[in-house]
Amino acid sequence: MANLKSLAKDTALYGVSSIVGRFLNYFLVPLYTAVLPAATGGYGVVSNVYAYTALILVLLTFGMETGFFRFANKSEENPKQVYANAILFVGSLCVCFVFLGFLFLPQISSVLAYPDHPDYVGMMILVVALDSFQCIPYAYLRYKKRPLKFVFIKMFNIVGNICLNLFFLLLCPFLYKVAPHAISWFYNPDYLVGYIFVSNLIMCVIQMFFFIPELRGFTYRVDKALMKRMLSYSFPILVFGVVGILNQTIDKIIYPFLFDNRQEGLVQLGIYSAASKVAMIMAVFTQAFRYAYEPFVFGKNKEGDGSGMYAGAMKYFFIFSLLAFLTVMFYMDILRYMVAPDYWEGLNVVAIVMGAEILKGIYFNLSFWYKLTDETRWGAYFSLIGCLVLLVLNIWLVPLYGYVASAWAAVSGYGVITFLSYVIGQKKYPIRYPLKDMAVYLLLAAVLFIAGEAITIHNLWVRLAFRTVLLFLFVFYLVKKDLPLRNIPLINRFLH
Repeated sequence: MANLKSLAKDTALYGVSSIVGRFLNYFLVPLYTAVLPAATGGYGVVSNVYAYTALILVLLTFGMETGFFRFANKSEENPKQVYANAILFVGSLCVCFVFLGFLFLPQISSVLAYPDHPDYVGMMILVVALDSFQCIPYAYLRYKKRPLKFVFIKMFNIVGNICLNLFFLLLCPFLYKVAPHAISWFYNPDYLVGYIFVSNLIMCVIQMFFFIPELRGFTYRVDKALMKRMLSYSFPILVFGVVGILNQTIDKIIYPFLFDNRQEGLVQLGIYSAASKVAMIMAVFTQAFRYAYEPFVFGKNKEGDGSGMYAGAMKYFFIFSLLAFLTVMFYMDILRYMVAPDYWEGLNVVAIVMGAEILKGIYFNLSFWYKLTDETRWGAYFSLIGCLVLLVLNIWLVPLYGYVASAWAAVSGYGVITFLSYVIGQKKYPIRYPLKDMAVYLLLAAVLFIAGEAITIHNLWVRLAFRTVLLFLFVFYLVKKDLPLRNIPLINRFLH
């Protein structure tokens, strides 16, 4: 229990930057959807470009985050040398990527269907290179258990990016109307989408200065034997990382090419992406859990068998994922205002997208059996299968049914690989997950969700009150069954 409390504490700390940070970033969604109307496809452009950067980020980090944790926690390895190897390898990849990217910028822009805006592509080349390099110092902070600095840098970057977006998308248009001569020397009112990328680039550059202490204090020297072992371990992680990110972004990448009219594809992509943002609380929770869980798992593995801890972590992750799902769905009448009204037609995919995110989180929990046994090739197999399912369903069904098909394709892809990982994992690294307890929670959540959706209440406030009661029923069962109040120190002291 003490170890699970430590995991919960770290998850909460990392969650400040991930959950609160993403929550703050959500304020940009109504801004983007307000200044970029759905019919223009502007938000579709933003989603499309960021989908490419997410894929390239995985390629450039090369699985070295997980590889760093694995080898830094081996007693026979020098953690600083492991860190140096990771820094030098990822840094070299990023430098080569930037050089080649700018050398062939016109050609790349044409291939990505942005021949009129190579500036968009150029800015994102720099952004993704900086983000990729910074992943390693971020991992080092997690390894050294310095969540406060981790949180500070993340929050500074997020708040700074929000401020710059507000400056370029709200303040500058206002000033251009009342005093155009004051800002016309640097501001173009027709460049709205571009300023989103400008803001991101500025903050990425500033963020680098915070990592200066993490880039000093060790020798920049490649240990060839260690590097070979690290690359051998990390390459399969790269493969399933690439395929895994394709599972998240392939629809956004191929959308403009699935329609005869590219503009129509961008419009649908913008609506789908904006609506999916409402469901991203699940992705935020999964990310916060991941930040704490990777070093926790590899650290526990050094101490011996930690299967009981892994089973407990899976159970509580699943429970709180269901709680997050119910919260979002029950308060959709409020959360819909995260996006402009002309994007509301896409809100019917929120429940489906959240279901896909839950499956992704379960798969992440299951994935540690092949990481701990150094059989990471299995992750590559699973990811390739999931990506194939996702790609085929998108190409086949999106032209017929639009973005709803993308949401169901994600559920199908993650469902298949979750099932495969569980079945094979129980043979390779058996863990007795509390499946019966998890099934009861799933059934309870399903009954409450159906009740909340099926019972028609026209008055908004009465409807919200009724759904709040349903949500409290879930929480009541959780407290009674698995989270007794007496086990929470603060409440226990109050009760006594």
